Parts: sequence; C-alpha cells; structure tokens
Amino acid sequence: MSLNICMKVETTAIPDILLITPRAFGDERGFFYESYNQQDFVKKTGLDLTFGQDNHSRSQKNVLRGLHYQIGKPHKLIRALIGTIQDVAVDLQHSSPTFGKSVSYILSADNCQKRWIPAGFAHGFVVLSDISEVSYKTTDYYAPSEERCLLWRHPSLAISWQLDHPPVLSAKDAVGKLLKEAELFA
Repeated sequence: MSLNICMKVETTAIPDILLITPRAFGDERGFFYESYNQQDFVKKTGLDLTFGQDNHSRSQKNVLRGLHYQIGKPHKLIRALIGTIQDVAVDLQHSSPTFGKSVSYILSADNCQKRWIPAGFAHGFVVLSDISEVSYKTTDYYAPSEERCLLWRHPSLAISWQLDHPPVLSAKDAVGKLLKEAELFA
C-alpha cells in the first residue's frame, strides 16, 4: 500500500530534465521520506518506465565522474544519499533546441532531491563534500560497448564546475571526446 506522499516535480532550464523533491518528514529522531514510488512517479511525471538496474558510487571530495552516456539510451534517476554533489547534464540530441546546453544542480543528502535525466544526455557530477554516496536507477543495463564519454572541461559547453582544486578523474574521464567528435543522438 502506498503512503501517498506527495513529491514535487519541476522542469529545469532544459525541459526534459526534471528536479524531483520528495516530501520529507523530520523530527528529533531524524527524517523519513519515500525515496521512490512507481505510482507517484508515473502520475507526477507522465513517465511510465521500468527500471532495470540500481547503481551506487562512493567518492571523495573533488572526484569528478563524467560526462558519461550510453548509445543504448538508458534513462537515469539520480540522488545523493550521503554528502553533496554538483550534478550536471548536457543535451546531446542534435535536433534539440537545447543541444549542447547544460544544467547543473546541487543534490545532497540534506535536500533529498533527485534528478531525472532522460536518454540523449551526457551526465556527470563532482563531489563537493568530504565524501559522497550517489545512487541512480537506470532503465537499462550497463553495456560497456555502448558507453561514451564527453570531455568534462569541454570549452564550448562552458560548465561552471564548482571545483576548488583540480578534479580527481578516471583515465577514461580525463580523455573524453569533444562535442564535435562525440557520437550524438538524433
């Protein structure tokens, strides 16, 4: 039985990207909120999808993961379980009016917010707190052969990363492709 806890869904500067805030209940013991409810998600977003995989990462301050995407087009629902991240999505849909544009939001354990990032977007985040754990649901399974990486510091994207030191990167993320070299979506 659903607790029927309301969640707020907002569009962002790129309308396909949604910011989702659950209604949290807190007292001297801590807090409670329903982190995911399929029925409420469909009702509030109009997206009737099945999630096939949940992922969880733990990272230290200044770790930057991204900008990743898969040609197989999985959608993502992202949240920070511990700590704070700057979460970034870049539109890679060549026919989109927001092609090449990005949106950035702060996701944290304190604000309980999630971001919906549909297929056609590159995604990444940088850890702003000492430590962060991030969880994301995907609508498809990880397929290494379909994985791509856009350069996180791409000059034409002009992403204002909130970094106070050079980021800690994986070898893959350090050599991401420029937008003009990247495999794009229609």
